[in-house]
Amino acid sequence: MHQGLNVSTLQRCGNEKTRRPRRKENPITIADDWIRYAGMNKIFEQVDRYMHESLRKGLPDIKPCDLEKDGAVFYMNGKNGTAFDWYVNEHFPYFFIFYNDKENLGAVKAALYTDGGLTVYVYGEKGHAEPLHFEEQVQATSEELLDLAVLLTAHADGEKIWDEDIRILDAEGRPEAEEVDLFLSLEEAHRPMIERRDLLPKTVIVTKKVREGGWKIGYGLRDEPTNERDSGWFFSVGDETDEYVNDPGNLELWVVNSALIYDPALTEFITAPYGTTIVRVSSDRFEPDEPGKEIFIEKN
Repeated sequence: MHQGLNVSTLQRCGNEKTRRPRRKENPITIADDWIRYAGMNKIFEQVDRYMHESLRKGLPDIKPCDLEKDGAVFYMNGKNGTAFDWYVNEHFPYFFIFYNDKENLGAVKAALYTDGGLTVYVYGEKGHAEPLHFEEQVQATSEELLDLAVLLTAHADGEKIWDEDIRILDAEGRPEAEEVDLFLSLEEAHRPMIERRDLLPKTVIVTKKVREGGWKIGYGLRDEPTNERDSGWFFSVGDETDEYVNDPGNLELWVVNSALIYDPALTEFITAPYGTTIVRVSSDRFEPDEPGKEIFIEKN
């Protein structure tokens, strides 16, 4: 039997509120829930169970009628889609259980990672409290996790079924070979974002003049990294002297993510190959450097 909210305690809350228009076909009643659960994808079953177990631990007094569709789990693929989150964020789109009130905030959020790790967050105070945090491990092989991602890409994303109850999603069985091939081919399309993700924690060298003077970055050079934590990037305002730049006391280490927050215009070139040199040409744009090209210098 379902390990979430006990069917014997279910209470209807008058006019059940929903957060989005529901598909009219294949309506699900409470009785259907327990019947369908027996044939549910086994990974979905575990996600559902762990989310409800975490909910009971974190909010033991909550009632099923406090939650949308008595605690249904929704697959929130409408923002990025399955393939983007799988390749770029290394997890499936988030799973949510929502409060059944006017604000309709999340009561439980779960991130299922590509290695089967499951991180669950439980939000009290109708979704306004800082979350309680639980870690679980879904029992599934890497092949089964990949199969689920392929099926959801083909039969949820592909059919434009967004942010829906997992009970109505077609995620049973094995995907067709063509569906697997198509999904695997999507990794290359996401390659720039994957490379950017991997760069974010790596270091960059920045002249102190940038931060201390409040100047925008005007010049960037990417060399071969000196170690695995190094991105290879060097950034400066662009008008520092060689003597200034060659003094280690005038340099500091940032991480790529900090540089992109400080100057979002760098994003376009942050994954450029080694040997790239860029210069600022306007308030919000860099271009590859060329002989005689002037650097646009201004404060943040």
